[in-house]
Amino acid sequence: MGEYFLEALSMLSLPNVALMLGGVIVGLIFGAIPGLSTTMAIALFLPMTFRMVISDGLALLIGVYIGGFSGGLISAILINIPGTAASIATTFDGHPMALKGQAGKALGLGIVFSFLGGGVSIIALIFISPMLASLAIKFGSYDYFALCFFALTMIVTMSSGNYIKGLISGLLGILLSMIGGAPIDGLPRFTFGNHSLDGGFDLVAVLVGLFAVAELFDLASVKQKNVAGKVNETKIKGFGFSLKEFFAEKWNFLRSSIIGVLIGILPGIGGSLASLMSYNAAKKMSKNPDEFGTGVNAGVVASETANNAAIGGALIPLLSLGIPGDAVTALLLGAFTMQGVQPGPLLFQNQPDVVYFIFVSLIIANVFMLFSEFFAIKGFVKLLKIKREYLFPAIILLCMLGSYGLNNRLFDVVTIFIFGVVGYFMKRWGFKTQPFILGYLVGPMAELYFRRGFMYSEGRVLPFFTSPIALLFYAIAILNIALAFVEVAKKRKKSK
Repeated sequence: MGEYFLEALSMLSLPNVALMLGGVIVGLIFGAIPGLSTTMAIALFLPMTFRMVISDGLALLIGVYIGGFSGGLISAILINIPGTAASIATTFDGHPMALKGQAGKALGLGIVFSFLGGGVSIIALIFISPMLASLAIKFGSYDYFALCFFALTMIVTMSSGNYIKGLISGLLGILLSMIGGAPIDGLPRFTFGNHSLDGGFDLVAVLVGLFAVAELFDLASVKQKNVAGKVNETKIKGFGFSLKEFFAEKWNFLRSSIIGVLIGILPGIGGSLASLMSYNAAKKMSKNPDEFGTGVNAGVVASETANNAAIGGALIPLLSLGIPGDAVTALLLGAFTMQGVQPGPLLFQNQPDVVYFIFVSLIIANVFMLFSEFFAIKGFVKLLKIKREYLFPAIILLCMLGSYGLNNRLFDVVTIFIFGVVGYFMKRWGFKTQPFILGYLVGPMAELYFRRGFMYSEGRVLPFFTSPIALLFYAIAILNIALAFVEVAKKRKKSK
């Protein structure tokens, strides 16, 4: 292994490093601007790598990949809009911290634990990729459905305080996710003859509408104070938090890293679910779960550690098996192929120098991401000095442009306003958006694997309960629901 690392280091050059740094900065920008995405950034820069030598092309794309995932925390914390789907859970506590005058601390926590989570995932990629890849490939439709079922039970946990409204919110998310072509057969449903709905609502457009446009509507209806006066940039030392606060999150970090890596290696699951599951786990394990959502360090740490840990996890099946888990890794697969790199079981034997160059590039890009965001913390916080009345129209314009650029269709622009209205009324009527997002993300996956399972079993239900992996997830799901009922019983007892 050591000789391969030395060979990979010998492939590095000043242009490689410069391209990596440039890629990280570009990725951060695309990740931070709502409506844009890591997928879009890689798609735009992919043609630029056609005529590059293999090391330059890989360096640029890996830089964009790393930067894009972390960039989403900036807008998630400062303006309550997740720049990427993977940063959804960061808004839950990150933005409340900003409203309390702790924007610098929230950003610092997000940046540091993004770096550490990414580092853990890279280590997992290097040392245990064959083992983890072989485990992931053993997952069948029954196992994936059980995982999705467990994920959906987290709606109960996210609904603490008002379970009825939480369940309604989650079910609404599942219902709206069903609009468009059905899985497997592709038949349109709930489209009412509108062909624009054949493909359903684009996820990014939904997120932008639910967070950005809804926030703008809320701003227009209620006079909100600017939080700039609460932020004192001179007090932001280092990353904005103490060593005591750092070490207080050690178990949260370890748990979130493991969740992120394990979820990341499962094709089609992604960093968004990893961050939500990690956030839920942190809340469950906390001594003060009711404080989550009000601006606590643990919420930001859990989300950003997990979504960045999923980065390396997603690359494990890509490099070891040639299986892309999402749109971003699918683009990377295309890029690797164009560069003469064929991911799969033989890659480590035939081109070990390229594999280890990818490893080295990931490590360097992760370090670049840390320092790029570190030197920009105070600049990020200064965004809070801009009055929201001026800031939000500019953001909405960017959101409209970004939404249109996703698929080059005006319907995605309409979508952000539809879900802006939905998000506004949900907020006004006391419905949480977290269960909605979870239902919208996981609902289609649950349906897909449910239908596949029924096809494999020829309509029999029993096979869904014969897989040991599936039974494990069902057991955890039942335990999750049981703990929620116990929590309700305790609250009722206290109220008496």
